[in-house]
Amino acid sequence: QVQLVESGGGSVQAGGSLRLACAASGDTRRLKCVNWFRQAPGKEREGVAKIYLYDGAASYADSVKGRFTLSQDTAENTVYLQMNSLKPEDTAMYYCAANLVGTSCIGPPSNYNYWGRGTQVTVSS
Repeated sequence: QVQLVESGGGSVQAGGSLRLACAASGDTRRLKCVNWFRQAPGKEREGVAKIYLYDGAASYADSVKGRFTLSQDTAENTVYLQMNSLKPEDTAMYYCAANLVGTSCIGPPSNYNYWGRGTQVTVSS
């Protein structure tokens, strides 16, 4: 079992920055990937960025490419999402999700077995 806790959300003006953290606990040695999703009111949950923990390979949604950057602190079992040049359309609840070795890290949110409770990001114009 793995537990995930997000932090770092808040309210910023457009053009500002935030750094989200996803702290993992439990059976972290079996973690394969961490994916950040976001969900705005009335919209479906969408993938934002994903990192494979064994080699640090990261990928990003087109809407955030060049503005958001993933990193990991293996000693702290934490994945960070640095968000720069924030836009009002980035406003959403941000969730981290994870899967263990032996499970897929591709596909919709329903494919992920472990979720945090989310952290709110609000960007004002």
